[in-house]
Amino acid sequence: MKISKILSSTLLIFSFGLGIISCSEKAVPLSENHIIPKPLSVTDAGGSFALTGETKLIAVGNAADINPVIAIFQTMIKPSTGFDLQTAESGESNVIVFELESASQKSPGEYTITINETSIKISASNGEGLFNGVQTLRQLMPASLEGTALTVDKIQIAAGQIQDKPEYGYRGFMLDVARHFFSVEDVKHVIDLVAKYKINYLHLHLSDDQGWRIEIKSWPLLTQIGGKTEVGGGEGGFYTQEQYKDIVAYAQSKYITVVPEIDMPGHTNSALAAYGQLNPGITVPEKGAVPFDRTELGVDGMATPLYTGIEVGFSTLDTDKDITYQFVDDVIRELVEMTPGPYIHIGGDESLVTELEDYIPFMEKAQAIVTKYGKKSLGWDEIAHAKLETGTVAQFWAKAENAVLAINQGNQVLVSPATKTYLDMQYDSTTQLGLHWAAYIELDDAYNWDPTELDSAVKRENILGVESPLWSETITNREEIEFMMFPRFAAIAEVAWTKKELRNWESFSERLKKHTARWDAMGLNYYKSPRLVWEEKK
Repeated sequence: MKISKILSSTLLIFSFGLGIISCSEKAVPLSENHIIPKPLSVTDAGGSFALTGETKLIAVGNAADINPVIAIFQTMIKPSTGFDLQTAESGESNVIVFELESASQKSPGEYTITINETSIKISASNGEGLFNGVQTLRQLMPASLEGTALTVDKIQIAAGQIQDKPEYGYRGFMLDVARHFFSVEDVKHVIDLVAKYKINYLHLHLSDDQGWRIEIKSWPLLTQIGGKTEVGGGEGGFYTQEQYKDIVAYAQSKYITVVPEIDMPGHTNSALAAYGQLNPGITVPEKGAVPFDRTELGVDGMATPLYTGIEVGFSTLDTDKDITYQFVDDVIRELVEMTPGPYIHIGGDESLVTELEDYIPFMEKAQAIVTKYGKKSLGWDEIAHAKLETGTVAQFWAKAENAVLAINQGNQVLVSPATKTYLDMQYDSTTQLGLHWAAYIELDDAYNWDPTELDSAVKRENILGVESPLWSETITNREEIEFMMFPRFAAIAEVAWTKKELRNWESFSERLKKHTARWDAMGLNYYKSPRLVWEEKK
């Protein structure tokens, strides 16, 4: 009995001691936190704010715009702390205020965080700005917040102010779901990851030679046949229109706009395998061709075999047929009906067997169709050989001279140089995943560049933003996506968000080494780059 009482008392003292340790941890000064992307300015002040389960959340401004962000914050906090934070109409102490400034001069995405001993205030001009502020605030809290273990009963956050705004309005990530198909849940997982780093556009590469991934009701064989396989001969797959709408809505809930891509006139074998009338008579490379019995599907004899290889440039739509433009019109019309964002990506790259005199009028007609349905066109940089419609954006991936062609027509460019931003490139010659046709891209290569330094004719005002693509020739599952994205994606996200003058490798690498504790808590499968000097974690 005495032993039992002694043990009981010891456990109480031990538990109380842990509580004291937990509650008395000193707040890390704001300027010493490991925030990625790096904010515009950070100012330290004395004291700290103690976030507890009793902290109240207050909306100031349009509640319809603020409440979704508050809900995100509540959901973020609860799993690791158990704090069930409640809203309140008002309060002066132990409160977090989410404020929309109606007369604010803040740009979209811009925010300010002001912290003192009694309150935290996040202010912005729109919901996206508040959301970005929440992503920074989460990085002022312990890394264990990213996990699910109950680790603290109080979180100390140092006083001061963070003022922040994005360098570029378009900060994108592209996921290729055509070469290998990824489930709705995998896409949502990617959305969760990129949202943490203030990405606001998700570009989905929905069609290619190896697979057609979006249901088009007016052309049902696109998915019935074109969605049947993938690189290497897997079963492929596609998104129903309801599933696509679900992805779009989920992205919107994280202030991310979906940009769907239908690549054309090249990279189109999955469409040609479904509808032979679109085929001008191309020959599919023997390596990767997969013939199958279509006798019961009513497919005409011009249909090509399915294709599971990775060679590019062999396919093209027939640019002389009226049926081709009916096809393009129907596909874009159905995409527009499901896509609230401003852009439809119409591809245009590596159409090597399409003669230039056929390519140019085709891309002009495709743009006109997009414009007819009230959207703007995005296209890979080759699109600039055509006359660009007002608002069409050329995605600079390969040739600076193409970007300059777009700029000379008065259009902007989206910067995605393959040698810096292509996350499917191997880190080095020992990396098992990925390719290296563009470059080996180590962590410092992904960080040490600037969009304004790629070509003297590409000025800051010509650049809409930055996007990092992940092509999936060798990528087959969620863990492989994570490995190829991180840590390079964090580097490119900082290039897209942070002013050139504020970025330097030494600062980023030191912040990132400590920031990876968050990835450990998340269970993220990231690459431990030898460009960082790793400290053994206890």
